[in-house]
Amino acid sequence: MTNKQLLRQNILDLVRQYHACEPAQPFQQGRDTVRYAGRVYDAAELVNLVDSSLDFWLTAGRYSDEFEAGLGRFLGIENVLLVNSGSSANLLALSALTSPKLGERALKPGDEVITVATGFPTTVAPVVQNRAVPVFVDVELGTYVPRIEKVEAAIGPRTKAVMMAHTMGVPFAAREVRELCDHHKLWLIEDNCDALGSTYEGRLTATFGDLATFSFYPAHHITLGEGGAVATASEELARIVRSFRDWGRDCYCAAGENNTCGRRFSQQFGSLPLGYDHKYVYSHIGYNLKATDMQAAIGTAQLEKLPGFIAARRRNHAVLAAGLKKYQQHFILHEAIPGSDPSWFGYVITIRPEAPFKRHDLVSLLEAARIETRSLFCGNLLRHPAYENIEHRVVGELANADTITTNTFFIGVYPGITDHMMGHVLATFDDFMRRMGCV
Repeated sequence: MTNKQLLRQNILDLVRQYHACEPAQPFQQGRDTVRYAGRVYDAAELVNLVDSSLDFWLTAGRYSDEFEAGLGRFLGIENVLLVNSGSSANLLALSALTSPKLGERALKPGDEVITVATGFPTTVAPVVQNRAVPVFVDVELGTYVPRIEKVEAAIGPRTKAVMMAHTMGVPFAAREVRELCDHHKLWLIEDNCDALGSTYEGRLTATFGDLATFSFYPAHHITLGEGGAVATASEELARIVRSFRDWGRDCYCAAGENNTCGRRFSQQFGSLPLGYDHKYVYSHIGYNLKATDMQAAIGTAQLEKLPGFIAARRRNHAVLAAGLKKYQQHFILHEAIPGSDPSWFGYVITIRPEAPFKRHDLVSLLEAARIETRSLFCGNLLRHPAYENIEHRVVGELANADTITTNTFFIGVYPGITDHMMGHVLATFDDFMRRMGCV
């Protein structure tokens, strides 16, 4: 071992010792917050992060390759492209469908994309940004995903794609939607940002669509700090996504490579001179949405913990479901659709309209008890200032979306929530219901 290698090993050993110097503190009710989500990590993430920083390879490198390959193995999908956020992943997935390389199937301005009115705005924003028309359908209370009949009813002569999320980890009927898309020759993008590890009919979500997207923000199932990914089984779509991610260039060489295609100086593109350097040919109006190797270093350690994280989310969700079942007269409780096994993002509660209290009453008490709550994303997206006047189409009514806007919230199930914290949460619900005379 060289002196440099020895110094590196000593540095990483010190990082492990540094992490061990600050043991976890027990939860103290009234002082500590039960967060709705958060990062869960140990010395492995810190060691990888410092190891990557010592390389000083500031763009994508060895850890990025390792992370993409690891996530691909988990999903059983060959092409995984690391990006800087889940929102960027959504932008890239939708933008890829506009590529002229797709011929008649390419998404053009004025074409329609079916989605839901209740979700995160960056599932819809790429549709608007690419001058396509979002077509909104309502979701079901309890599952917060749409019925297949509503998706089918939304298909029109200009429909080209379906782009929907497995909201809060609950899969939509992915096989049926896939079959519907195949029948009508539509693209399917699965927004899997909330649902890493969820399954439908025994098959992982993100494996049904032509493209799937992921978020690795600290609130999600694993974290890189910031980060996201696009996955696809199609080599053609992967090259298009890579082009949009990497400034729009036509070249698909990895970092440090120069002539993967073997024709760097011998091709004709547009009106450029014959043999123009392929590394600087641009076939799409793209972006720079790459992540860094330091982020990927954190992610490789997080991937090792993913099965345990998924199990913890399911366990915490089950505890809340059992503890709140006695109040289902007043709550619409969170549930999965038949055939699915969610990797839950949170526990969603909708206050029934006839309940003797409002969402604000319950949320205020929870927050006062240091239990974080969040609204179910945007509620009805079309009621927000940025989306009120966009070109769009609505199929059916959005009554449930409006109910979600006023009556729905969620609390955490992430792996950092302990049994003691869960007991505090359920005791706070019990206290509130006694105050309301509902016990």
